[in-house]
Amino acid sequence: MKSYFVYILANRARGTLYIGVTNNLIRRLEEHKTQPIESFTQKYHLHRLVHVEEFNNIEAAITREKQLKNWKREWKIDLVQSANKHWDDLSLRYGMDAGSSPA
Repeated sequence: MKSYFVYILANRARGTLYIGVTNNLIRRLEEHKTQPIESFTQKYHLHRLVHVEEFNNIEAAITREKQLKNWKREWKIDLVQSANKHWDDLSLRYGMDAGSSPA
């Protein structure tokens, strides 16, 4: 069964947030970390994976992504802190070194 991921990137605890959706989390994180062109994630150094939700279908993932993007900032912060109190980089759980390429 295929998996889809809604994820939140941050540059630091309670810092700037980016919400995205993908079917390949490791590849997408690598793209965010190595993107050669100026983008929102590059401009604000958004490379710390702080929240991930997994879904079995793309429609549910896109719906959740849109929902989160419409949330108030404090709600997003509360969501991250509910499961990741110290805003750790969760990319290690997905086979990546914090701040570098996939293993």
